[in-house]
Amino acid sequence: MKLKIPFYYHIILFFGLFLTYCLWDYGINNRSVMIEQSKLYFWMTSTFILSVFVVYIVNFYTVCDWFLNKTKIHYYFISIPFSLTLFAGVRYLFQEVIMFHIIGVHNYAIGDLEWKFYIPDNFFFGLPAVIFSALSYSFWQFQSAQQQNQELLLENKKAEFQILKAQVSPHFLFNTLNSFYSQLILKNDEMASDILVLSDLLRYVITETDKDQAVLSKEIQFIQNYIHLQKKRFEDQLYLDFTIEGNYSNERILSSALIHFIENVFKHGKFNTEQEKAAITIKIKEDFLEISTFNHTVEGENYSSTGIGFDNLTKRLEYMYKSKFTLEKTEGNNIFKTYLKIPLNK
Repeated sequence: MKLKIPFYYHIILFFGLFLTYCLWDYGINNRSVMIEQSKLYFWMTSTFILSVFVVYIVNFYTVCDWFLNKTKIHYYFISIPFSLTLFAGVRYLFQEVIMFHIIGVHNYAIGDLEWKFYIPDNFFFGLPAVIFSALSYSFWQFQSAQQQNQELLLENKKAEFQILKAQVSPHFLFNTLNSFYSQLILKNDEMASDILVLSDLLRYVITETDKDQAVLSKEIQFIQNYIHLQKKRFEDQLYLDFTIEGNYSNERILSSALIHFIENVFKHGKFNTEQEKAAITIKIKEDFLEISTFNHTVEGENYSSTGIGFDNLTKRLEYMYKSKFTLEKTEGNNIFKTYLKIPLNK
């Protein structure tokens, strides 16, 4: 699995490491040095961190990418001595060649520059490069796997929806409903009207819900049709306050985002008595939309764990709106509340 990691992530990581190392060395160890010694300390510390960074980058984009997976992890452990030897060579180049040429000072004593001492001694100092690269790569690998799994889940849901649509010809379905409507319009106006509502609802499900975005006016019309049919199901014994505030027309929102909350109220809520009335409120402002729901729940039911739909909705919201949305749910004393605020796309 090839990871696509922004390079600035590594820069920020090691800039923080450099500051932490300097603060620790000056603060905890109480270093008190002259100005010239401070300059020497700065250059030696900088070249050391730079050596760690170079080996970290090489290890991250090559060794980790080649070996750090379930089938080749033992090769990664075998490669560690080679990475540490590389660190010793890079540090020697920066400090004992380049820096010595600039400031005329070695970091190691002359006698300690022999490879038999210098390389083994730097095995310890090179461990941060190996450890940080492995941990960083594993973190990004996990994040990438989670994202791929979520994308696969969404694709599977789309595929299931397409299969469901293919099972019944939409044209046959709508023609049949229109036939029922024509036969009932002269006999039972109310039932004919309900057939027309059902036809509109099914048409929206089949033609619109597989799109990434939906027109707000159509989405609200769908919700109104859905609630209308639910009232028929409960024989008008449905204690629900449903209100819409604000003006709307062709604004766009995430497809099927609102219906998720409506469905959950009807699926898990209690509203067959006036004392346990449910409430659904949609507010449309100039730049954003809010939807809030309130309902009583069956005693003892863990309402918040009853569906994977909430997690899927969260992922879809994050994908479309990034951090520009608010999604909340609260549960307690057999009462469940939800709240969503999203921006409107003009």
